Amino acid sequence: MRNPLFCVFFCFPFILLSQVSISGVVIDASTDKPLPFATVKTSSSSYALSSSEGEFTIRCNQQPIDLIFSYVGYKTKTLQIKESSDKKIKVFLSPSEEKLPAVNLKTTQNIASNIIKEAIKRKNDNNSNTSLTSYRYKSYHKFKITEDNEAKLDTPDTTNVAIERIINESHSFLSEKVSEHLFSKKTGKKETVLASRMTGFKKPVYDVLAIKIQSSSLYTEDYTIFNNKYVGPLSNRALKNYYYKVLDTTQSPNPAFVILFQPRKTKKYASLEGVLYIDRETLAIQKAIIELRGELDVMAMHDFKYMTNQKIWFPSRQEISIRPGIGRQKVSLFGGQISVGSLAKNQKTFTGNNNFLISTTDVFDLQINPALKIKQGAAAIQISPEATTRSEKFWNQYRTSAMTEKDINSFGVVDSIVKAQNIERKIKVLQSFGLGYFPVGFFNFDLTYPIKYNNYEGVRIGVGGMTNTNFSRRLRLEGYLAYGFRDSRSKFGLGGGILLRKKSNSWLNINYTDDISEVGSFQYLTDRRVYSLFEPRLVNIDFYYKHRTWRTGLQHQIFPKLLSETELSVSNINQTSSYRFLNEGNAFSAYKIAEATLALRWSPFSKFLKTPKGIQEIQEGYPKVTAQYTRGLKGIFDSNFNYNKLGIKAEYVINRINLSKTSLLFEADLAIGDVPLTHLYHAYPNAPTKETVLQRFSVAGRRTFETMFFGEFFSDKLATLQIKHAIPPVQIAHWLKPELVFISRYAVGDIENVENHQGVTFNSLQQLYQESGIEINKLFAGFGLSFAYRYGAYHLSTFADNLSFKFTFYLKL
Repeated sequence: MRNPLFCVFFCFPFILLSQVSISGVVIDASTDKPLPFATVKTSSSSYALSSSEGEFTIRCNQQPIDLIFSYVGYKTKTLQIKESSDKKIKVFLSPSEEKLPAVNLKTTQNIASNIIKEAIKRKNDNNSNTSLTSYRYKSYHKFKITEDNEAKLDTPDTTNVAIERIINESHSFLSEKVSEHLFSKKTGKKETVLASRMTGFKKPVYDVLAIKIQSSSLYTEDYTIFNNKYVGPLSNRALKNYYYKVLDTTQSPNPAFVILFQPRKTKKYASLEGVLYIDRETLAIQKAIIELRGELDVMAMHDFKYMTNQKIWFPSRQEISIRPGIGRQKVSLFGGQISVGSLAKNQKTFTGNNNFLISTTDVFDLQINPALKIKQGAAAIQISPEATTRSEKFWNQYRTSAMTEKDINSFGVVDSIVKAQNIERKIKVLQSFGLGYFPVGFFNFDLTYPIKYNNYEGVRIGVGGMTNTNFSRRLRLEGYLAYGFRDSRSKFGLGGGILLRKKSNSWLNINYTDDISEVGSFQYLTDRRVYSLFEPRLVNIDFYYKHRTWRTGLQHQIFPKLLSETELSVSNINQTSSYRFLNEGNAFSAYKIAEATLALRWSPFSKFLKTPKGIQEIQEGYPKVTAQYTRGLKGIFDSNFNYNKLGIKAEYVINRINLSKTSLLFEADLAIGDVPLTHLYHAYPNAPTKETVLQRFSVAGRRTFETMFFGEFFSDKLATLQIKHAIPPVQIAHWLKPELVFISRYAVGDIENVENHQGVTFNSLQQLYQESGIEINKLFAGFGLSFAYRYGAYHLSTFADNLSFKFTFYLKL
């Protein structure tokens, strides 16, 4: 094993062993079924609850000791444990007549459901985010992937020495941070990370700081565990998704109902289960214990502190642990690029009860309703410039739990192995690969250039990329060189940029390009780069134009949710076909175009992380709106045409709890003036102009019209709508979970003065173009199948001409 720590990050679950503990299971004596969340107490006041499977573990300081088992509706039982044993004990409780305390509700029928109904009605009064005008607090967060106490690695393999050091002397991964949290009703939440450090890394992997390990509130509609959403126990849908039962009552610190909630068996998707401590007076949550059992076994806890003056329970502590479950699901860090572990129960490398991940957050220095000034549109999370250089004195001032010897060892042990195995380099490569780059020293090679194919150039080979921060943090250079074998012509581009203002990520760019572009294509300047191993449309495009273009532009983040880009360009255009543009009595095959463009992208519901490296989106919110205006400037640099172009695009995605997903993409484009066909619009057709369905077999695109032929339609006014609905994945095997997606696409448009576009033949879209189909994705290694059919006004006479049958390709790294 040459890269032991890297394998730890990818493959191994880690373990947490109790030192002095008693384990067992609580069982209904009449049905022989486990009793979930039964109360287990000791004579020394230790306290525990059994799990949803009736299992419990309770720590004891001495033996013999009396364990007291209780469950509402069952007789309390006391059992004396004289000596410790590795065997789990079985405790049988017999049913008795259930006696519940008087409840101040309109009806005593189904007491638990009535309590929950009333708690849901009052949740806006009890939720600190809706009942308080503002608050601020600090938090200390510790996140460990660990085998925490005295467990040892059980392996004779001497190649595992590095892993053994990690397991026996330290945690495999440990991060800690101190944050200040601000909240106001007007501007929402903002977190400033005051201090942060991670084992093995000189600087934090910022994606880890953005992971939402668990929800901070139990009053929201959805409860999040490791970026996965579940129906919240007090959501408006809760009573449709959960059964509730009163288990017990408590008197300290305030009288409360202990209420069990479990998923209704009719629900096919994952749901939570656990207990809520509901305050008897306010019906607020005092405490919560939540379990999730499945591919991952999760235990989450929330503690609240009562604020007497405001009469509200405010979160004081959160804790979550994740263990291997019944499947092979992975827990991913670093923006999803690295899976920290594969949680399969059949691992034989380690012994113990296989705790894998532990996260704790403590709240302190709480201020209620202070006067706050939070900048509108600020990033949700901001990293202080001093966060990674804090002294040990600073850490000791804010830590709410002492660093153990194993915590301290983690930094030295893991640091040395991360350095030896070049882990930071591997993370950087994987993250860059997701954007289509491969970093080598100070240069990121662009993976879109090496080899392509299209009907005009044939095979196209090339090399290109840009410098990275190893070259300079304020200056970047970029370029590429490509060659097409069919047209026997070289293409190239050169450019660069200079950082004008780091805070707003403002870059001034200039570049020159000598290449070809597709006729009728329209790109938004602010669209994010999307990399795919396959670019299916390129293979079948044969209608290009040549251009030599100078561009200069300014990228500027006005604020995190609003990105702008302006550009001034001058292009010399030549045709690759017989196309001519008739304007003012002249037929142009070559012409000059000068354009000024302004583009904006608004993401009002997304969340952003601001780091010393810049601003990045950490949680996508919808809708997202992009707009772009272009002015053609006749006479500027001898430009030939005046025109105006306007485009607007809106994207909306609905992700549901049951893993189904609906996405809508609407785009409207308008061009007014003397606009040649090269700069008009098409609807991204993706059907090759070949005779049979099998000859047209290729790879389906993400936003393309699969039954629309290349060059069939062009427009100066165009509107498209694409609707996709994906049902929950169907699990056939752990490695085979195909996704079925239903797709409908619509396009309508028009073009004026068709006679001005000479040498080509095409249609307008005055009537509604319609196609629908299905995709069966991720059948094997990211590949799937796509079927689409064209109908309506542009339905063709031959059945096969309306049909599309292709591959799909969705690869998740």
